[in-house]
Amino acid sequence: MPPRDLLLGLLVVTLWALNIIVIKLGVTELPPLMLTTLRFALVAALLVPFHPVARHQLPFLALLSVTFGTLHFALLFIGLGQAEAGTGALVVQMGTPFATLLAVVFLGERLDVRRVAGLALSFGGVAVLSGGPSLPSALPLVLLLTSAMGWAVSQLLIKHGPPLAPMALAGWVALLAVPQVALGSWWFERGQLEALAQAGWLGWGAVFYTAVMSSIAAYGLWYGLLRRHPVNRLAPLSLLVPVGAVLLGALLLGETLDPHKLTGGALVVAGLALIVVRLGRRRPPTAANDSV
Repeated sequence: MPPRDLLLGLLVVTLWALNIIVIKLGVTELPPLMLTTLRFALVAALLVPFHPVARHQLPFLALLSVTFGTLHFALLFIGLGQAEAGTGALVVQMGTPFATLLAVVFLGERLDVRRVAGLALSFGGVAVLSGGPSLPSALPLVLLLTSAMGWAVSQLLIKHGPPLAPMALAGWVALLAVPQVALGSWWFERGQLEALAQAGWLGWGAVFYTAVMSSIAAYGLWYGLLRRHPVNRLAPLSLLVPVGAVLLGALLLGETLDPHKLTGGALVVAGLALIVVRLGRRRPPTAANDSV
C-alpha cells in the first residue's frame, strides 16, 4: 500500500476510535437517544439532498433504518453511556462474528477451522470482559451485543439488497431512522429540552463529530481506499479501531487497563483477525463498514 493510502487508513482508524470517546463524552450532556436523533438528522441534512434514490428502494432502506439505525446506533449510544468506552468498542466488534454465524445459518456458508477458532476466541474474550469492572452490570453488555447483532444483520441485508451508493445509503438510512429514535427518546428519556439548552461544546461537538467526522468524512475516505485496495489489505487496519479506542479511553478518560480488559480485548481482536484476514485472497469491497 502506498504511504499516502496507509496514512489515510490510519487517519480513518483514528477518527473511528476517537468516535467512541466522543460518544462517551457526548452522552454526559445529552440523553443518548436524543444525541442519536441529532446525529441522524445532521447526516440526513448533509447527504439526502445530494444523493436521491429510487422509490422502489425505500422499503429496503426503511428496513435497514431499523436494523442499522435503531438497533445498531441507538443501542450503541445507550450502551456506551453505561460502560467504559474501551470495553464498549471491544464488545461491539462482535458484529463480525455474528455476521459470520448468520451467513452460516441463512446463506449456507461453511466454516473452516480458522474461522471456528476465531469465533471461539471472540466469544471467549467477551466472556472475560463481562467479568471485569468496566461492565457494571449485565444491561450494557446486552445492549452492546444487541447493537453488534444489528450491525451484523445490516451487513447481510446490504450484501443482498439493491445496489446503492454508500453516501446515499448512509443519508437515507439516517433520515428514516430519525422518527424512530426521536420517538424512543420521547418515550424513554426525560429532560431533553433542558439538556439541549444546557449542552456545551461536549454535547454539540459530539453531534458534529459523530455525524460529519466519523460517518461522512471517515466513511468516505475508507470507501475510497476500498476502491483502490482489496478488503484483505485493509482488514488489519480495521482491527486497530478497538485497540485505539481502548488506549484513547485510558489516555483521555482515565479508564483502567485491568487484566479483564487486556485479556478479553486481546482475545476479541485475535478472534477478529482469524475471521477477517484472509491471506492471499481478494474480496470485493462491501457497501458499509461504519460500525461506529
